[in-house]
Amino acid sequence: MLTRADEWPIHQTAEPIAYAGTDRNFYDRYFFCGYLADGTGYFAVAFGVYPHLNVADAHVSIVGADGVQRCLHASRLLGMERMELSVGPIRIEVIEPLMKLRIVVEETDGIALDLVCSGRSAPVQEPRFTRRMGPRTLMDVTRFTQTVRWSGTIRADGVETAYTDATSFGTRDRSWGVRPIGAGDAQPTVPQELPQFYWLWAPTNFPNLSLYFHANEDAAGQAWNTRCELMMDGAAQGAGIALKDPKATPVWKPGTRHASSVRLEARDAHGRAHTVTWTPIATFAMKGIGYGHPEWGHGSWKGELAVAREDFRPADLDPLAPGHLHIQALARAVHIGPDGLGSEGIGIVEQLVIGPHAPSGFRSILDGAAEPSA
Repeated sequence: MLTRADEWPIHQTAEPIAYAGTDRNFYDRYFFCGYLADGTGYFAVAFGVYPHLNVADAHVSIVGADGVQRCLHASRLLGMERMELSVGPIRIEVIEPLMKLRIVVEETDGIALDLVCSGRSAPVQEPRFTRRMGPRTLMDVTRFTQTVRWSGTIRADGVETAYTDATSFGTRDRSWGVRPIGAGDAQPTVPQELPQFYWLWAPTNFPNLSLYFHANEDAAGQAWNTRCELMMDGAAQGAGIALKDPKATPVWKPGTRHASSVRLEARDAHGRAHTVTWTPIATFAMKGIGYGHPEWGHGSWKGELAVAREDFRPADLDPLAPGHLHIQALARAVHIGPDGLGSEGIGIVEQLVIGPHAPSGFRSILDGAAEPSA
């Protein structure tokens, strides 16, 4: 059960706030993304605190019409104060817990932002993520996700983009718990194993409802954490419509671990079939908000305060380089439900696939997809 207090980054374990722990890899994080209904104007923001590392960091990254991903990274000494939701020029304001937040980026190196996100319904709490590598806990995480609409503006290098409730969509999440952060572990687990992680996450906006789907799968393709749920606009917490036996099948681009399309099949409580097909239209590199970044990785110590601008083109990145595997694909979506009824929508398909995955034909840490057979 989520409470309003879960909106603030004051968790200490992967449980709600009443429980506490001391793992050095504990983190507490906000993530936001948004885009216009026509598939342009994609941006993402991340904000994290790492209580046992005494670090806070924040990132904003914007994909322009020119194909350039413009990023602003910031990191500071946490000073053991977890209620200060700002790092350098980037700050978050909680207007209404679990429903409405404001993000402000004071103009820095040509990037400025002032946006408010409003939830389309109450957030969806996902199943707890617990994953071990031998005797060591790799992940122990609670997370909620919420589709949103945006209002406000972004300016990037003199180009201003307006977002309104009528023209924009997006997703946000809050997560807290334990996962690898900061400096790498000096003593790996033994005996050493081939790293393996398979992740698809596809929150999607349709005209009157939202679809929440994700899957973590093992090397054999069996899901160890998954959820598929429909939420009507305005629905209360716990009022989602669960879809059973969800199975997503990506078509991988040859030589990569990025999908050219994804098809989801599931059933509702009455056994009726639902399918969703996503077709990517743009790529966002997650290193732009710190994920896997060689210099601005989450929890990295950069000094009392550090801020930097970075630009790159996702299309120019090596898709099999470790820091480039993790992407979000902005995608058109088609949902077909009972009696052939359905609708069109737009959302994201986040992808991170490391190591073997038998259904995909991946056998090593970083081999790409084979050419399709004739």
